[in-house]
Amino acid sequence: MASDFWLIAGLGNPGKKYEGTRHNMGFMVLDALTQRWNVSLTDHKGLALAGRGMISMGSTHLKAFFAKPLTYMNDSGDAVSSLCEYYDIDPHRVIIIHDDMDLDFGRIKVKQGGSSGGHNGIKSIDRSLGTNEYNRVRMGTGHPARGPQAHRNSIDWVLGRFPSAQRAHLADFVADGADAVEMIACDGLSAAEEKYNARSRSVK
Repeated sequence: MASDFWLIAGLGNPGKKYEGTRHNMGFMVLDALTQRWNVSLTDHKGLALAGRGMISMGSTHLKAFFAKPLTYMNDSGDAVSSLCEYYDIDPHRVIIIHDDMDLDFGRIKVKQGGSSGGHNGIKSIDRSLGTNEYNRVRMGTGHPARGPQAHRNSIDWVLGRFPSAQRAHLADFVADGADAVEMIACDGLSAAEEKYNARSRSVK
């Protein structure tokens, strides 16, 4: 019988040099959630920092594991699949938080399944879990200018930091992402889709 725990994982790259970069949006939201619910993270098999806690909305109280993979973005699936296997968590009870260049900064979209959108962390999780039928909270970072060096530009973009105008709104954006995670777990994906996917809020 599968566990009744949820697994909430924020994607990013470990290490000081990556702190505050666009590619670490998932780590930022996960940190906000662990602070909100007073969860401490410890090492899980050298693959992730993980901790156990509760999330609540109204009268709904759920058990969850919170995790930040230590595997670097391209191998995120190793950490996620290890946690799912170790704690017997079904993919439908997994929520992955990640950056998304296809959305403007400030936009959030939630979904289950579907394309990776070229995101290497999501590709890795799809492979490791053998399915894409898990929940995702996509945190918009905007896209770099297109051009002959588009691939190089994209790498520089995701590993770059937010400009000052966006940093002024970053804490609120991260808090919204944490709210979206809680809504998926407590109220269901449909409720979260209705609230977040139609919102046009973005910050240039």
